[in-house]
Amino acid sequence: MIIKKLDVYPLEFLEAVDNYSTRYVVLVRVEAQDGTVGWGECFSLFREATAAIEALIKAGLGDLVVGKDAYDIETHWQAMRERAWWYGDAGGIAAFAISAIDMALWDLKGKLLKLTLSQMLGGRQVESLPVCASSHPKASKIDDMADELAGHIKAGFKFVKVGFGKKGESNLGVDAERDIHFVRTVRAAIGAEAGFIVDVGARCRWDIPRAVYTAQAMHEHRLTWLEDPFHPDNFNAFHHLRAAVPGMRVGFGERLYNVYDYQRALEADICDVLLIDAGRAEGVTGMWKVIQMAARRNVAINAHSFSSAINTAASIHLSMCAPLRLLFELKPMETAMHHELVRNPVWHVDGQISAPEGYGLGVDVMEDAVKRFTIRF
Repeated sequence: MIIKKLDVYPLEFLEAVDNYSTRYVVLVRVEAQDGTVGWGECFSLFREATAAIEALIKAGLGDLVVGKDAYDIETHWQAMRERAWWYGDAGGIAAFAISAIDMALWDLKGKLLKLTLSQMLGGRQVESLPVCASSHPKASKIDDMADELAGHIKAGFKFVKVGFGKKGESNLGVDAERDIHFVRTVRAAIGAEAGFIVDVGARCRWDIPRAVYTAQAMHEHRLTWLEDPFHPDNFNAFHHLRAAVPGMRVGFGERLYNVYDYQRALEADICDVLLIDAGRAEGVTGMWKVIQMAARRNVAINAHSFSSAINTAASIHLSMCAPLRLLFELKPMETAMHHELVRNPVWHVDGQISAPEGYGLGVDVMEDAVKRFTIRF
């Protein structure tokens, strides 16, 4: 089946979870000769990145798949990577563009074959995943933030995850004693059984002594893992932290963008949980390759999916097929890119989530909503 058409849609929206910040994704729509349509996405986040990704797809990468066989995804993936050798061999913007096209191709292939993404990847390892409320609390008082997180647990979520260094008045990730007090207060509020993750984030800039001191104190309150406390190039700092706080899981990988980056991280043995985003790290094909590499080293994976329902659907399938995974992150409130973009947004049932029903990714994209959020440069 030949791919006859590829369209690109840069979308702008307000992200409710991130204090209603303006955010961006780029959607790709591919259409086969028989009219079957597949959708993919990359999480571009910033306006300038969105414009660059749209240009890369329209002016070059899209031409590599139009007129080609829809079933030859690996061939198209390799061709796009080879094309990007000058402007994205190490990832970044090129990897984002590849991700959106690749995801759309998997969705299209599943619909043509009448198979789900899970079936095409070899089948689910589990029927559902425990859900984590992935949040950016913005209140100024620690007790108020703790109450908010406890509310997610009462609503059925099995874990809560908090991003430090985010917008609003939370001021988390700045002062060590306040951060420790926050973790202690949240643990008391959510109870002993709930999972609890702290994502330090790119804006915090912790050094090794700060990270070790904070992690040792937080470890007493049973974090599920501590995520990305250092710059992704600083492998040495991760080794220091893991040696200083044995028994505490360390998460890493949100800011990696291709299979080679993840291979180096796994070979360096710097983490216990590997964060991967199919909407940034070379698509479904890239994420599936990383999942297999991680499994060979007994490292768990966690899908970073903080964008739209399209990426979320792909990430659930990938996570359910992964040999080692702990949970699935979900935004704990209604958002435009989940509840207005598709007819069948996913949600948890008694703290467990399953992939949406339907061939390919399983999402039913509303094209009128896509056009409503589309911007022009």
